Amino acid sequence: MSITDRLAELGVTLGSPAAPAANYVPFVKSGATLYVSGQISNGPDGMVKGKLGADMDVAAGADAARLCAISLLEQVKAACDGDIERLKRVVKLTGFVNSTADFTDQPKVINGASDFLVEALGDAGRHARSAVSAASLPLGVAVEIEGIFEIE
Repeated sequence: MSITDRLAELGVTLGSPAAPAANYVPFVKSGATLYVSGQISNGPDGMVKGKLGADMDVAAGADAARLCAISLLEQVKAACDGDIERLKRVVKLTGFVNSTADFTDQPKVINGASDFLVEALGDAGRHARSAVSAASLPLGVAVEIEGIFEIE
């Protein structure tokens, strides 16, 4: 099954990727490796803001991480000239969780992105990963995730 068909089954349509908010590019291609800049938790209803361990629970954080994964795929599609089928695999994610000093479930939050990518891409969605805490994130968002991908 194609990536596009699998995303449609999951009720996900890839839209236009977000433009950079500062002096950087949204992605860099180097051979078959694609580096995608950090994508913040932003969805159809706007930015998902909050601090895990204070005003947001793990389930809501995982939902925010899923939104980041969708944004990553939007950037991959743009980098592949609109053809998401050129995506070969997710290599690595680095997830940043806006959380309190005593919150320790960052991996459970980033699972929202990891689980979605495996659901959408199968084995090609399995990846190496880091999940770390951040005292704050841009615009007060709950999650930011950057990714490395293999493309053709």
